Amino acid sequence: MVATALNGAAHDRLWAAMQSSSIQSQVIQSPVIQSQGMPTNTGPVSFPKNFRWGASTAAYQIEGAWKEDGKGESIWDRFAHTPGKIKNNDNGDVACDSFHRYSEDIALLRAMNLNSYRFSISWPRIQADGKGKANPQGIAYYGRVVDALLEAKIRPMVTLYHWDLPQALEAAGGWPNRDTAARYADYVDEVARALGDRVSDWNLFNEPAGFCSKGYLDGIHAPGKKSIHDFLRATHTVNLAQGAGFKALKAARPKARVGTAFSMSPCEPATNSAEDKLAAERLHAITNLWFLEPALKGKYPEAFPIFPGFLMGVKSGDMDLVRAPLDFIGINIYYRTMASAPSAAERTFDPKLWIFPVKMYPAKHGPLTGMGWEVWPKAMYDIVSRITHDYGRPAIEITESGCAYADVLGGDGAIHDALRIEYHRAYLSELQRAMQDGADVRGYHAWSLMDNFEWEEGYSQRFGLAYVDFKTQQRTMKESGKWYARVAADGQLVSA
Repeated sequence: MVATALNGAAHDRLWAAMQSSSIQSQVIQSPVIQSQGMPTNTGPVSFPKNFRWGASTAAYQIEGAWKEDGKGESIWDRFAHTPGKIKNNDNGDVACDSFHRYSEDIALLRAMNLNSYRFSISWPRIQADGKGKANPQGIAYYGRVVDALLEAKIRPMVTLYHWDLPQALEAAGGWPNRDTAARYADYVDEVARALGDRVSDWNLFNEPAGFCSKGYLDGIHAPGKKSIHDFLRATHTVNLAQGAGFKALKAARPKARVGTAFSMSPCEPATNSAEDKLAAERLHAITNLWFLEPALKGKYPEAFPIFPGFLMGVKSGDMDLVRAPLDFIGINIYYRTMASAPSAAERTFDPKLWIFPVKMYPAKHGPLTGMGWEVWPKAMYDIVSRITHDYGRPAIEITESGCAYADVLGGDGAIHDALRIEYHRAYLSELQRAMQDGADVRGYHAWSLMDNFEWEEGYSQRFGLAYVDFKTQQRTMKESGKWYARVAADGQLVSA
């Protein structure tokens, strides 16, 4: 990738914010800010009039009401109730209580001048055991949310699966079990028939690479499995489910716009060696394309020296079943990832490296967020530009991007989160540059609308544009939310 020059004003703003912020001590810092990570736009940054400005959330992270109105247990209910799995033993039983307070959330969206809201539906709220007819109380709840959004002139963008698999399906084998794909298609059909008269834009999955790897390979997310075999089988089942879910949704609602929110990250070689460059391309294939290439081209990308089809459970005819000509590609983008080739000795003693010969690790050259994620705005430009080039200029929605910091309510009653403003300003600047260079990007959804349950981190990390007091459930718009409201109103990046 070609390095770009640092815009001095952007560098100074970000560096000054890092030095002066009251939360500086909470943020892990790197001694060097690499110039190629910063945006290059120096003039006014404007977006098209019809550009969608939005925010994202997920059901388990905000809803609470974990066993109300006929909702079944999810794998995250089970995982979070297992001692030692979540920081501070937090759980999502109440979260932001959005099940009861969704009108307050929609008021936040309106106050931020947003016209798109990406939220997810809890599968076990629709089908307690992951099968059968839809729970009318669950359908009624999401119907109320959709109706309220439409009344507020906000597009409901529904994610059908954001990690909360019904526990009953996990007990039957979970995503490594091929039958889960059929169960998912039935669930999609139920939701599409119930809500598809009012919802036109759908994400089939959120970050399939993430929930397969963290849930079945690394074990740090629900259901907490650690098996290369389960991981490989899960990825194939999810691809089958993506194809089946796409067909089910289009059969029920032919005019629906259907995509998936893929976690993506530019993959860069640790050195200029041929081995590390090959490792970076293999990493790109497994992290960015493993669920996109089957959908659009009916094949898996070349990520492995020997394709592990037998371990994945690939059968004759499957590559026709996984096809899903998505109407748009959702991209969740936060940072870049580095890749290097393992040594022969490392491959010998680590079965994962034998099957997939890549060592991956997060870059740490730019300033880091509270999660330890590198702030690298050019990552936005690089991944959007590459997907645009490699897939014939598809329609793209940025379905997530954001940053966590240890925000605190100030004595003046405000939350002064200058770093978050700089993050979104810089990433949006690079997004607009990609659009100038030909990318067809339709919208940007900040993660997240408000602070919420952040998976294994519990409530220790705050990504929101609005601050949530989890004791009182009081929502307070942060300075970043007020800034984003001005951007959304005018379609232009503005100063803080």
